[in-house]
Amino acid sequence: MIQQLIDRFKRIRTEHFLAQTYQYSYAFVGMGQHSLTNLYPVLHYLGVPLKYICVTSEKKSRLIERKFPHTKATSSLDTILNDDEVTGVFVSASPSTHFSIASQVLKSGKSLFIEKPPCQTLAELDALIKLHRLQSSHIVMVGLQKRYAPAIQILGKRIGKERLINYDLHYLTGAYPEGDAILDLFIHPIDLVIYLFGKPDILACQEIGKNSYILMLRHPHIVGTLELSTAYTWTSAKETLKVCTAKGVYCLSQTEELTFEPKPSTILGIPIEKVHKYNMIIERLYACNNLTPVLPNNQIYSHGYFGELQTFVDAVEGNHNYSITDLDSAKTVYETVEELRAYKT
Repeated sequence: MIQQLIDRFKRIRTEHFLAQTYQYSYAFVGMGQHSLTNLYPVLHYLGVPLKYICVTSEKKSRLIERKFPHTKATSSLDTILNDDEVTGVFVSASPSTHFSIASQVLKSGKSLFIEKPPCQTLAELDALIKLHRLQSSHIVMVGLQKRYAPAIQILGKRIGKERLINYDLHYLTGAYPEGDAILDLFIHPIDLVIYLFGKPDILACQEIGKNSYILMLRHPHIVGTLELSTAYTWTSAKETLKVCTAKGVYCLSQTEELTFEPKPSTILGIPIEKVHKYNMIIERLYACNNLTPVLPNNQIYSHGYFGELQTFVDAVEGNHNYSITDLDSAKTVYETVEELRAYKT
């Protein structure tokens, strides 16, 4: 009897996955390391029909058609935009080209997923927002994937019910000579604290070296500090966030583990832990289990890539119109970035 129930559950789960199919065709612009590692595997898993892959290299084009025999390789964005069968376009190319490509896709009336950064300046973002409003029935999403990470979703729901005190975030990597560290790297932690705590004011900013900053931000209900730096190492790169509330302390390590440490009670302001022995209990709210290599334990899932791409495709297919990373939601991020650049200069 038990085995029959187990078999039935497994069969229903498999049938549910196989029943999730997509009717529209899509195109992908770009094929860099990030796309190959984090985005293409999700689209393959979901079974998203890619009609085109657009790259500038002729050698890549030949290799693509051998690697993906059911996908056409092209170097012409116009070919994609003039094809009525293509409903949605994924863009993950060189950041400096994103604004131009995104503008053309928006003008074509197709839905757009644009990897971060979608553009280089706040003025360019405003231009994209205006273009989208002319085609408001189409879906536009920005690749700020951490918002879709399960640990961050859990943290957001928990702290939304508590009185906030302060937070401390460290985003530490190695040297980054190949691009703009603020937009390419630091956009993620800046977006994270804006998503969790609301629009900030920069109270203080100290540049402590090339691509290294200490910030103090004031949000509507909390003040926090950020260390954003490429002065460390990629081998042990890390992002940690500690949020102190009236009830306790939340600790987020990357997007892999989220814990909560409740504060011991007080009587008339006297900490009970100083009077009686207090047994510390740490609640684990989220953690990846690397023992079992199933989807929820995969880093592509825990970092939010799976959630954001599935959300985009489901929205294009008409299953919902829910998005927490539209162009308007990135405006506060760009305002903060430009304020940071003003401190730098």
